[in-house]
Amino acid sequence: MLKDHVVIVTGAGKGLGKAYALHLAAAGAKVVVNNRRHPGEDDSETSAMQTVDEIRRRGGIAQPNYLDVSDAQSGSKLVEHALLAFGNLHAIVANAGVESIGRFETLDNETFSNIFNTSFFGALHLVQAAWGHWLTAGYGRAVLTTSGAGLYGNHGQTAYSAAKAAIIGLVKSLALEGASKNIRVNAIAPYAATAMTNPFLSDEGKRLLGAEKVAPVVQYLLSPACSLTGDVVVAGGGVARRAAFFEGPLLTLEDEVSQTIAALSLEQGHSFNSASASFEHLYNTLIEGIDGNTFE
Repeated sequence: MLKDHVVIVTGAGKGLGKAYALHLAAAGAKVVVNNRRHPGEDDSETSAMQTVDEIRRRGGIAQPNYLDVSDAQSGSKLVEHALLAFGNLHAIVANAGVESIGRFETLDNETFSNIFNTSFFGALHLVQAAWGHWLTAGYGRAVLTTSGAGLYGNHGQTAYSAAKAAIIGLVKSLALEGASKNIRVNAIAPYAATAMTNPFLSDEGKRLLGAEKVAPVVQYLLSPACSLTGDVVVAGGGVARRAAFFEGPLLTLEDEVSQTIAALSLEQGHSFNSASASFEHLYNTLIEGIDGNTFE
């Protein structure tokens, strides 16, 4: 399905990124395995090189890359690496991310920025660098990593949640811009046993949520056969589902606005594929008039 496709995977030295890289290489992809080098590490000691060694032992093709994705130049350098090594770039998986658990009042600006620089801007730098190449080629696939925290928020994860919510907005807009050029952009919200989640999982949870069980979903989203774009796919433990935002039925504002707001519901809601579609629905409903307290 991905034979001879060139794919960049960031944060691929361990956990989900490593599982993606191994799976994609087994499917025939040529993989640029990115993971930043830690101070004092020789090439052979880096997690990126260890993933590459494992791919090569299994008969696959891969190249290590040691850039820190929080660097604004990392995206262009990663794309350049892929083009020089393999002559093309078909797809990217922006997986690298960091988080810091702590109540909002304890987060200083530096901590917030560090989380955003890796978890959001690391993805932005990469897809931005790949975009021009894909526009020219008339083909591209991107999977950017969001999270349940980005969809719903989470106690003690304000910076991480904000970064991962920003990923969703980026994915949805890029999907609209890339649709006519056969560029598909989707988000994965993975649930897996990783260094980030292991402290909170039982042994049974770790068994059920192996990172390798998310990799087939990522492979499909990167494939030429993928029909989804602008979607968020929640995946883990060998199951998957689509996530979406909904707007409930429109209610007429009463004199006592609080009563109307308190009555707002998501039942019989709508999901829209763009902000313009949401606005047009509301505007057209106003033009058409109302039936009782609801526009539906």
